[in-house]
Amino acid sequence: MGRNGALTLTYERKGGPSVYFYGTFEHAMDDRGRIAVPAVYRRAFSEGGVVRPSVEGCVELYAPDAFQAEVERRLSGDDQSTRTQSARRSRRGFLAEAFPVELDRQGRILLPPPIRAAAAIDGRAVIIGCGDYLELWDAVRWQQEQAAIAAAESEELAR
Repeated sequence: MGRNGALTLTYERKGGPSVYFYGTFEHAMDDRGRIAVPAVYRRAFSEGGVVRPSVEGCVELYAPDAFQAEVERRLSGDDQSTRTQSARRSRRGFLAEAFPVELDRQGRILLPPPIRAAAAIDGRAVIIGCGDYLELWDAVRWQQEQAAIAAAESEELAR
């Protein structure tokens, strides 16, 4: 797969500039579950990161500031008080499956076994930029997602 995320864009966020992730990369995951973060984005993860399974069957990888912003977005407001069951479920759904990760000297992160299993990543993975976070996909699942995206775009154009 080609690398189309060779340049790094930044955007302003409360607390300073953050990296804007984009592009598609393919990397191998080793037998221990380690996978390299694209070199162009490693600096954003120098303080570590957070991984969590996505409902779409991939893995979300957040830099610390992006994860903090997402937590604040999801848990802010009166509707996210811990006094309602739906708010508690929202917290559980987002935070309970999140795991901290750190880059090793080779720029890799270790995906915890539950995260790997949830995303069915075994061998090669496709890493795509999604603005303020990265997604890690099993290659076959990514092909299926691309087909779904193309179908949705075709349907939209037909309207």
